[in-house]
This record gives sequence, C-alpha cells and structure tokens, in this order.
Amino acid sequence: MFLQNETLNTTIRITALAVAASLAGCSLNPFSKDDEPRPTAPVVASSPAPSGSTSMNSNRTSAAEPYQPKLEQVSRPVPLADGHPNEYVVQVGDTLWDISAKFLQDPWYWPEIWYVNPDIENPHLIYPGDVLGLVYIDGMPRITNVRASTYRLSPQARVTPLNESINSIPYEAISAFLRTGVVLEKEEADALPYLLDTRGDHLIAAAGNEIYVRGAAGDPAGTRFSVVHIGDELIDPDDERVIGYQGIWVGEGTLRRAGDPATVWLTDTAQEAVHGDRLIPETLDIPLNYFPKAPDSFIDGSIISVVGGVTQIGQYQVVVMNRGASDGLTLGDVLSVFRRGETVRDRVKGGEVTLPDEEAGTVMVFKVYEGISYGLVMEATQAIHILDAVRNPT
Repeated sequence: MFLQNETLNTTIRITALAVAASLAGCSLNPFSKDDEPRPTAPVVASSPAPSGSTSMNSNRTSAAEPYQPKLEQVSRPVPLADGHPNEYVVQVGDTLWDISAKFLQDPWYWPEIWYVNPDIENPHLIYPGDVLGLVYIDGMPRITNVRASTYRLSPQARVTPLNESINSIPYEAISAFLRTGVVLEKEEADALPYLLDTRGDHLIAAAGNEIYVRGAAGDPAGTRFSVVHIGDELIDPDDERVIGYQGIWVGEGTLRRAGDPATVWLTDTAQEAVHGDRLIPETLDIPLNYFPKAPDSFIDGSIISVVGGVTQIGQYQVVVMNRGASDGLTLGDVLSVFRRGETVRDRVKGGEVTLPDEEAGTVMVFKVYEGISYGLVMEATQAIHILDAVRNPT
C-alpha cells in the first residue's frame, strides 16, 4: 500500500482499493475498541487518581474506555507538512500529536486522512514499531498502518513499553495536574462532601488524624478521597459571573466508617485540613487516547486560569478555559490561542486604538465540563497569558 519511488505496482493498487472498500465496515478511529481484547492494557497506566466529576488529581491512572469521536472523511485536500515522510516507524514516547505533525501542517486534520488497514490485527491502535505510510486514494492523501510491529502480533507474557499504544498527549505533561490541578465548577463544589470536624482536640488535621465528613453517606468504607481547600473565585470575563473556584490540594484520605457523618483517615497531607474543605472521590476519568481535531462548533472564549499559578504560559502547561460542553467542546478539540491586542494612544491623530490580536499558540482540550474545560498547550510561539483568547484554529 505504500508509495515507493513515486510509482504504484499492481499489488499496491489492489491493496489500496481494499483499504478504501473496507472503510464502510471499519472504524476510522485508531483508538476505538477492537473486536478481541488485548492481553495488555492499551493505555499508559500509573495508580488511582482523583477526579470523579472533577478534574482532579493524583498521578495514577486506570484503563478507561478510549474516547471515540465521530469522524467524517472529506474530499478537500489536507495540507501536508514540508518535508513530510512517506513512511514513519512509530517510536517509544511518540504521541499522536507528534506523529500528526510529522505528516501534516495542521495536526488537527488527522481524523480526515487516517485510514485503518483491515489486514492488520487490532488496526485501531497505534503501537511503537508500527509503520505508518502515506498513500493516495482517488488522488487524496491518506495515512494508514502498513505494517504492524512484531510486538503487536506476538502474544508475549512480559510487559514492556512496546506493548502500550501511543497516547494523544504526553502523560508526563499532565501528571502534576492530575494531583494538584483542581478547578471546581460552582455547582459541583456545593455538592461535594465537606469536612465537618476533626476527631479529638484538634482545630486542624494533618496526616495521621481522623476527620468527620458530611455528604459521603453513599460511599462505602475504603473509598479514597482527595481533600481540597476552596480558593479564589474564577470569574467569567464575558459576564463577570462566578463560574468556579481554584482548588488547593490539601491531601488525601480513606473512608474508615460510612455514615452521616462519616469518618475519614488522612493518609497524606501537604497542608492542614480545616473545616469546610471539600472531598473528591479518587477516580480518574481522563482518557489519553483520542484524535486531535478542530471543534465542530464556533468557539470564542478566554483562558481564565493556569495550573501552577505562573504568569507566562508555555508549552505543556495546563490552562482552564471558560468554554465547555454547553458550547460544543469535546475531548481532543484543538484551539488557537490569541494574545489580545493592547489599547494604545495614537500620538499622531489622537485617541486610542486597539491593536489586533496575535496568534500565540495551540491548545488541545483533554477534560470537559459543562461550562469550563482544561487544555494542554501543545505549541507556544510567544508567551501566553490569562485572559488571552481561544478560538477555532485558522
């Protein structure tokens, strides 16, 4: 199926036609579920992490169901990257974003040119050692897996990094966020269990202490929680509404006795837990395997917070945006960041003039709530700041 020396022999033509014909019965998503389960988990794993309905927290992950976006093939040309390869061998540590950028000028067009190869076992996942090739079908560029690695085909008992499929974004880039990068929507914060009192003669609690909690009556003994202090309000710059709160990670604990109030034993703390702190069940629901793509709806929002509290935002930092599912955002959506133009005084004709917004980088959405979302800065051509605009990629 692969172009070599700019000629196609008869076998290649037949194979390419087979790939095209198979599209009606095959998913175009390399991360969708296979018919037969693999003996090893396809998602890079660590340990449990907080997040329930929140975007919390710990540096542990579980093998969640891969996100499966709706993909549509289009007939318009997709611009290829300058110096793109005709063939690429997937390496350990690659991400789908990295590979997309090798072939395409704009990585978010990947869903429009990816074709699965029906002749390869488990064609929907991409593994180190797989060979991806650029082919042309009906004159349009397509990328397909032309040869699977021996690790994919061999059911070996030992577990190595080569047995894990690639992620869309680097896990290491958001691992710190998973533990400490907490933003709570207003309604969500009000509904979370909270610290009622400490056991014994303590005004504050730390690791080794027990606390009494209200709002966790339905959780069984053994449930792990992250404890979060409600910090500064997050204000939507569009209408000055309070849309959430900065969450300050306090520690974590285990539910020892269910009930109302329940008893939680604090196992680890970074600072003292105090009355009113909220508890978030430690469950991770952040899939790392999905397509980068342009949003299906018009998006014009702002960066309202950055995890870590820095003033200048660069590559692989996590930002919070004031747009979410209600605005049409979904996992994998790519947005361009625009540094808002300053208002300057016209020294010649007088008055004030607002300078044009300048493109400053690219953000990919990896966690979505109703009114806010988290994004990872994939590219930064200049420093990005809070209140910079996020819009559909140009």
